[in-house]
Amino acid sequence: MTPIINSIMPGFKLQAYRKGEGFVTVTNEDLKGKWAVLLFYPADFTFVCPTELADMADNYEEFKRLGVEIYSVSTDTHFVHKAWADASEKINGIQYTMLADPTGNLCRAMGVMIEEEGLAYRGTFLFDPEGKVKVAEIHDNGIGRDASELLRKVKAAQFVTAHPDAACPAKWKEGDAFLKPSIDLVGKI
Repeated sequence: MTPIINSIMPGFKLQAYRKGEGFVTVTNEDLKGKWAVLLFYPADFTFVCPTELADMADNYEEFKRLGVEIYSVSTDTHFVHKAWADASEKINGIQYTMLADPTGNLCRAMGVMIEEEGLAYRGTFLFDPEGKVKVAEIHDNGIGRDASELLRKVKAAQFVTAHPDAACPAKWKEGDAFLKPSIDLVGKI
C-alpha cells in the first residue's frame, strides 16, 4: 500500500451544489493554491451524515478564517444534494460546496469507496496549497467526526508548514509550545 501522506490530490471534475449559486462544476485545479478539506460521507438523507455536515457548517467561518475551503463529497448526485438542502434545515445552512461523485471515481482515488454498497466511508483529507495530503483519516460509517478536532489538525498542519523545523506534540493547540526535533531531545520528552 502506498502511503497517502504527501501524495498529490487526484485529478477530478465533478458537478456540485453550492448554496446561493446552484449547480457548479469543481475540478482539482480549483483547489490549487489553497488549503482544502475533502470530507467524504456515505449518503444524503441518512443519520450520522447530517450531524457531521452541520458541525462543519457551524465551524465553516473558522475554517475560512484559516484560509481553508471545505468540500463535502458523497456518491449522490448534485440534484440530490440540492433536494437534501431543500428538505433539511440543517443541510440548508451549509455554505460550503457539496461535491457529487456518482461514479465513485474520486472516492476510489482516495481509498474510501465501499464497492459493494456504492457508498463512501467517512474520509477526511486536508490538502495544502501545493495539493499534497497533510492529514488523512478514514473510519467506519458508524463513527461521526468532530469539526473542532479537524480545526486543531489544520492549525497544526499550517504551523509546521510555516515552521518546517518544528513539530506539534499530542494535544497541541494554537499558541502552545512546540517541539524542535534534534539529537538533544532524544529520550527527554
